[in-house]
Amino acid sequence: MRRRRPGSSLSDAALTLVWQSASLLLDYPDESLPERLPLPRAASHQVDEPIGSLLRRVVDHVAATPLPQLQADYGETFDNRRRCNLFLTYFAHGDTRKRGMALLRFKQTYLRSGFVLDDSELPDHLCVVLEFAATVDREAGRALMLENRAGLELLRLSLRDAGSPWAPALEAVTATLPPLRGDEQDAVRRLVLEGPPEEEVGLAPFATPELSPSAPTLLPMPTFPGARS
Repeated sequence: MRRRRPGSSLSDAALTLVWQSASLLLDYPDESLPERLPLPRAASHQVDEPIGSLLRRVVDHVAATPLPQLQADYGETFDNRRRCNLFLTYFAHGDTRKRGMALLRFKQTYLRSGFVLDDSELPDHLCVVLEFAATVDREAGRALMLENRAGLELLRLSLRDAGSPWAPALEAVTATLPPLRGDEQDAVRRLVLEGPPEEEVGLAPFATPELSPSAPTLLPMPTFPGARS
C-alpha cells in the first residue's frame, strides 16, 4: 500500500513527481528548457487528475511557444508584478529586515537536511523549495510551503487572474496541500487587499556566515498569522 500524505490524495512518489515537475516548469525558460520538459510531461500522465492535466497545460504551452517570446512573458509575469513573485518570504515581509531573518530560517532548514544551496540562489525561491521538497526532504519542504501558504495562495490567485500560462503549475502545487483554514484565509484576504510590505531596507541579515549543518543556530520564522508547521 502506497503512503499518502495528510490533506492530499497523492502518494509520496506522486508528490515527488508533482513538486519536481512544477519546479522545472516555473523556472526561468532558458536554452535548457527542452531538456527539462520530458520529466513533467511524463509525470503529467502518471499522477491523478486533475493535477496531471494542470501540468500538461503548462508543458504544452512552453513547448509550443518560441523561447524569446516565452522569456519575455516570463519576465513580464514574475519580475514586474509584485503579486506574482516567486520568492515566498516576499509576500509576508517585502524587502524588510524581517525578510532577512525568514531567509535565514529557510537556509537553516536546508542545512539541517544536508543541503547546501548555491549562493546564486535565494533559499525562498519557489523552484528551490519545490526541488528541495521533491529530492531532499519531503517533510521539511512541505513544512516550508505550509508556513508560507498565504503567499502561495496569493501567487496562485494572481496568476489565475492574470490569465498566466504558468497558473496551472501553481494550481497543481496547492492541490497537494491541505485546504486553507480560516486563519489562513484571513491572511490571504489581507494580502489581496494590502499586498506585500514596501519598506526598502535591504536583506543584510541574510549574510551570516556562521551557519553550518553541524551547529545550527535556530531562528524564529517570521511568517503569516495562523501559519502551520
